[in-house]
Amino acid sequence: MTRPDAILWDWDNTLVDGWAAIEAGLNAAFRAFGMAEWTRIQVLANVRKSLRESFPPLFGAEWERARDIFYAEVRATHLSVLVPMPGAAAALAAAGRTAPQAVVSNKQGPLLRAEAAHLGWTAHFGTLVGAGDAARDKPDAAPLLMALAAIGVPPSGRVWYVGDTALDMQAARAAGCRAVLLGDASHDGGMAAVAPDIAFADGHALEAHLLPLAIR
Repeated sequence: MTRPDAILWDWDNTLVDGWAAIEAGLNAAFRAFGMAEWTRIQVLANVRKSLRESFPPLFGAEWERARDIFYAEVRATHLSVLVPMPGAAAALAAAGRTAPQAVVSNKQGPLLRAEAAHLGWTAHFGTLVGAGDAARDKPDAAPLLMALAAIGVPPSGRVWYVGDTALDMQAARAAGCRAVLLGDASHDGGMAAVAPDIAFADGHALEAHLLPLAIR
């Protein structure tokens, strides 16, 4: 087994479950615009892109007003509902003994960094890049390349990007990195649709893979 040069992580549904706040924020915006609210299943199936890319098609010319409503609701609730995904803490610990780490998320940068601090996880990462921090958001390569520059690792197939959706796998390949799936992608068309380079059932399975690679 080859040790990765660096491990980049997606955030939501990869390391943390913060969907309750995202669902609440979206539905607050939908209510304000007289639109039908989404169930959790609909949220999981539809939330992929960053807000600056996904809100204009949903809300048209008033997307910035919808953005402000969404963020007000999310800021009010996101830390209180945030929980780690199964095995995430163990996977981070094992990864930290293996390679430099960073986060690349389509969650707004300040919210992302607040959540990492709330969990006591900031020290795991050389940098945390969120939506709006780079010139473009995932699936563009820009935020992954920004994170790699910050930790001093060049992009290559020896860099892992770990995520839970096809968009994450696309971003990994756009940056020339290895596309690593966590979970079964049942919310995103399944394994065949997502087509990762390698997959792990959960954080515990990833931890088991990384432990033998630890730098001794």
